[in-house]
Amino acid sequence: MLAFYIALCLLGTVSQAAYFSQQPQDQVVVAGQSVTLPCVIVGYRGMVQWTKDGLALGGERDLPGWVRYSLMGDPLSGEHSLVIDSAELGDDAIYECQATQAGLRSHRAKLTVLVPPSDPIVEGGPVVRLKAHTPHNLTCRASGAKPAAEITWYRDGEIMQNAIYSKSLMEDGKRETAVSMLPMVPEDSDSGRTYTCRVLNPAAPAGRQTSVTINVQHPPSVTLSVQPQTVMEGAKVLFICSASANPEITGYRWSKGGVPISEANGDSLEVTADHSYFTDPVSCEVSNSVGSTNVSTLVDVQFGPRLLTEPKPQIVDIGMDAAFTCSWTGNPPLTLAWTKQGSNVVLSNSNTLQLKAVTQDDTGTYTCKAIVPRIGVAERDVTLTVNGPPIITAEATQQAIKHSKGKLECLVGSSPPPDKIVWTFGDMMLSSGSSGRFSVQTVNSDQGVLSSLILSETLAQDFQLRYNCTAWNRFGTGTALVTLEEQEALPLLIIIGASVGGGCVFIVCVITLVSICCRHNAKGPGSTIRM
Repeated sequence: MLAFYIALCLLGTVSQAAYFSQQPQDQVVVAGQSVTLPCVIVGYRGMVQWTKDGLALGGERDLPGWVRYSLMGDPLSGEHSLVIDSAELGDDAIYECQATQAGLRSHRAKLTVLVPPSDPIVEGGPVVRLKAHTPHNLTCRASGAKPAAEITWYRDGEIMQNAIYSKSLMEDGKRETAVSMLPMVPEDSDSGRTYTCRVLNPAAPAGRQTSVTINVQHPPSVTLSVQPQTVMEGAKVLFICSASANPEITGYRWSKGGVPISEANGDSLEVTADHSYFTDPVSCEVSNSVGSTNVSTLVDVQFGPRLLTEPKPQIVDIGMDAAFTCSWTGNPPLTLAWTKQGSNVVLSNSNTLQLKAVTQDDTGTYTCKAIVPRIGVAERDVTLTVNGPPIITAEATQQAIKHSKGKLECLVGSSPPPDKIVWTFGDMMLSSGSSGRFSVQTVNSDQGVLSSLILSETLAQDFQLRYNCTAWNRFGTGTALVTLEEQEALPLLIIIGASVGGGCVFIVCVITLVSICCRHNAKGPGSTIRM
């Protein structure tokens, strides 16, 4: 045990005595060059190893597995310098010299390997063909450099200052690609000029360059006119396509709204204009060996309203909002007006009619009207149905002849249809079927649900009662009160007149009509009650 402690003390003495007299420092080297990272340890005779980005390279002097790596110097004098032949991008790393048995570690040294850029490439070279007066970016690219290459443009030897420079990291995470774009609007005077892209970085201080020649060419210059410029729908118009080009024109191509007009192939086109020529442009495309030019124009066609968006019927619950959309087109510009049937009040002049917190009174048909001044008018109807409690319509007083068949009616015209309709009178309640002299019939119609309380024979007490027609749906109830009024039988004079002979038929008819009119006037106005 004593010997173990003595050994530890001796080792501690060695460790304290050993020290670095020379340590590796950060270095920069150009790819292909050799580099030495110094390491000298005084007072140490044990194992020395190097690490690269934390990975141990080994303790042997020739560093097996690392062909271009070796340790240089006399180990007895403490020299363990790392030599790297023909440095490559993969050698770009952080290195450290370690005396493992003494527990010594050197400074961490960063080895930066510089890589020269590849020869610059100018897109479209060596002769860049450009369209006159069309903006273009001359683009020069230099890849594979570390650091990214600087790029300079020259025009006929004169430096250009307005280039746009950018760089991006390559997949290896170390090299970069540099791109420089030189904006230009080529003119005739640029044809034949030489543009040079020169690149350099610390690994290639002398730089490299590539030159291109500009060749400015002219696609056709085109003017498209229409005669006359303003026409009524159905009139003829003439399109004239005037063009000049260098080199010469090789062809014309006409289209309307992007659809080719196969029968047209010259420099003019005659058509009968309809409303579509107001929105679908007519195009004339002229070509030569350099390229083509396409010019479009619209015709000021005047036409009446044409529906673009059909309004859709709506069913909404009471208290909710409703909206209708109705779009038209026309020329000259049209005016829109929303109204409700039965009223001349304009509710909106826009494409959309907004109705806030609707009530059952808002139920009905709405009209979207489009007016094109001096040309025409068109309209579309759309319905709004408002779901709510039943709305019952019934004449407050209805008539019947005593000891004859009688009928009381109420109409339930709301949405949704009633779930149930009940007649109550006296101590009776009847919704369907028969009970004694009373029965109920229900008929569906366009106006709603018609419920009839039928009396097979009316008695005196029937004219003393109040009849209540009540309907239910999921929104609530509605009620109408009806009274039954006794109607007098036809006067005896009519019966006698009928027996006098054919000559009295006319009198009988007149008296009958008078009686009917009196009966109608006695009914009075109808009543509508909602709850």
